[in-house]
Amino acid sequence: MAQLFFKYGAMNSGKSIDILKVAHNYEEQGKPVELLTSGVDTRAGQGVIASRIGLKRRVTPVMKDTDLFELVKAVDHPLYCVLVDEAQFLTKRHVLQLTKVVDELDIPVMAYGLKNDFKNELFEGTKYLLIYADKIEEMKTICWFCKHKAIMNLRIHDGKPVYEGEQVQIGGNESYYPVCRYHYFHPALSTGQENDN
Repeated sequence: MAQLFFKYGAMNSGKSIDILKVAHNYEEQGKPVELLTSGVDTRAGQGVIASRIGLKRRVTPVMKDTDLFELVKAVDHPLYCVLVDEAQFLTKRHVLQLTKVVDELDIPVMAYGLKNDFKNELFEGTKYLLIYADKIEEMKTICWFCKHKAIMNLRIHDGKPVYEGEQVQIGGNESYYPVCRYHYFHPALSTGQENDN
């Protein structure tokens, strides 16, 4: 029986490289997949999944009015999995459509995304994936400033931490650092030399 999987992690935890790897593994065995990413994320161009290590692939962008159930249902060949990157930007309606893909079309769905934004609030897509997913898995990475696990995303502007502003600001390492809780609240003390916190 198909299931809805949600894999979440801080920035730089390898979500995009993992989704490309999973797609490759299916396709190498002759098992077609449908790859999707949020149309909101335009870092590498709209409809592109791009990992920080250089791999990228053009895929179907999910726009606000995209009906994911109808999109998947309309595919004219059997699908073995639906893979969704940047799933934090999905709406509640999108997440419910993915549950229908799993429950009515019996196709597994693997969604990848951030858990919390730079203010430590849940994204809409994340909130509903945490509620509706059959299986939830954390993808881990380390703090930008120390050896501890990163659980938050620190927004940076002109070398200074930012704690207020719009939830969505597309960016990579120039705009966000994955950080532990201590360095989220104490970034001014962070020199990159602190390895004992």
